[in-house]
Amino acid sequence: MDESFDVIVVGAGNGGLAAAATTAKGGLKTLLLEKHNLPGGCATSFVRGRFEFEPSLHELCMVGSKEKPDLVYNIFQELGAKPDWQYERNLFRTIVKGKDGYDVTLKAGVEPFIDSMERCCPGSKKAIKKLFEYQTNDWQATQYVTKMKGKPNPLVMAFKYGNFMRMASHSMEDVLTALKLSPKAIDILCTYWGYLGVPTDELSAFHYWNMMSTYIIDGAAMPKCRSHELSLSLCKVILDHGGDVWYNSEVTGFLYNEKGEAIGVEINHERKIYAKEIVSNLIPNRVANLSPSSAVPERTKRLINARSFGISTATIYLGLDCTREELGFDDYTVFISSSRGARAQYEKRDIYIVNCLNKVIPDATPKGTCTLFFTMPIFGDDIPSDMTPERYEKWKNEIALKYIKDTEETLHLSIIPHIEEIEIATPVTMARYLGTPTGTIYGYQLSGWDNLMARIAEERKDITVPHLSYCGGHYMRGDGFNVAYYTGNLIGHRLVKKLKGADIAQLQPGTKAAKAQQK
Repeated sequence: MDESFDVIVVGAGNGGLAAAATTAKGGLKTLLLEKHNLPGGCATSFVRGRFEFEPSLHELCMVGSKEKPDLVYNIFQELGAKPDWQYERNLFRTIVKGKDGYDVTLKAGVEPFIDSMERCCPGSKKAIKKLFEYQTNDWQATQYVTKMKGKPNPLVMAFKYGNFMRMASHSMEDVLTALKLSPKAIDILCTYWGYLGVPTDELSAFHYWNMMSTYIIDGAAMPKCRSHELSLSLCKVILDHGGDVWYNSEVTGFLYNEKGEAIGVEINHERKIYAKEIVSNLIPNRVANLSPSSAVPERTKRLINARSFGISTATIYLGLDCTREELGFDDYTVFISSSRGARAQYEKRDIYIVNCLNKVIPDATPKGTCTLFFTMPIFGDDIPSDMTPERYEKWKNEIALKYIKDTEETLHLSIIPHIEEIEIATPVTMARYLGTPTGTIYGYQLSGWDNLMARIAEERKDITVPHLSYCGGHYMRGDGFNVAYYTGNLIGHRLVKKLKGADIAQLQPGTKAAKAQQK
């Protein structure tokens, strides 16, 4: 029997969860479809032995607190989801090995951050204060450009958002160089490039600094029960507001009418479900492959073929039979490299990150234990082209051993004797689990012509199939938990407004709009 909904959301990743929670709370009959037996996509957890591991979340920016909420906190608060947020006040430790290297720990908070930069790079204080001045109206400016559908008034941009224009039109390294910061200061400030997958000599200064400054201002946040807690809290919102979540329900086709409008989806090659609006948390390449060629507009085909896939990762998860203190791991986030500068680190794949969740959440593991989480940026095509199933296990084990030994040597630790559980993931794992080409976890690269501002300005043109919207990491703001939640929430609000004629706040019980809907 055919079934119909107001909204079908395909994929229970971060963006899909936020979209479905928003439309369900807005009173739309909502169905969220997920091919796995758990929600979350990357925002989930898995168990090996007595350890529960966080698969992907290092730390979340743009959260803020109850006293000073930021974007993510406000979205969850609006929806009624209540994660237990934990915070880390050390921004990161970064180590570059070798004669010209350094070992620096930076603090969160504007003044502590500036002071820690000044200690390691004397004379940098004035320039870094200038960076924070440039950042002050970045978010308001992008909201304005979005509201104006990519056609903002040039005078408004020049006079009201002049600082934004300075940042958006140059790379991060161009801005830092113009501020006359030392090469060492530039290298340290650009450490976070790996979180965006694009080196800072081609990454928009607005994009990079907007991300980094929110980590500095708010501190890094993590849910106490790993990112699976975030996913479950959003699922609860969907169910509490009459929505449905169907697991083990892989979308194997998108359905269109004779006008080329999206009208529904096919599940598991057999069941057809219909809706007024479809929201895809799947990467557009995947949607195109699951659609009749005639239903995919030529502009969409050209766009997805022109874009470059973003970086993926190899990851190592270690469960250790000793505490963090016994191990001697005193930080939450440590970046380690042998090369100075984001470009060299990118081209050589010469950087990796080590996290210890117990630094922020001491009881994240059983008593007397701790976990370490290694992340190495890598592209899918970095995998040897002649890889075989027999060689694959040996290859990924060699990767794990290389980075574990390097960490032992760099941080003067003894890790290997304490390994109780180990799991290794590669771009092959990501491709299988996420269904993304080359196993990319960052969607498409945000660089060159396909930068953040271009995507925001052209966003409405990218949605060319009537009644089909996108959200998530491959969408206009790129990847990251925070922007995935934002895009899902944004699309959800648009659909509530479109189908209900009012926004969510106006539709709350007791309001005039809610009473009109009931009639």
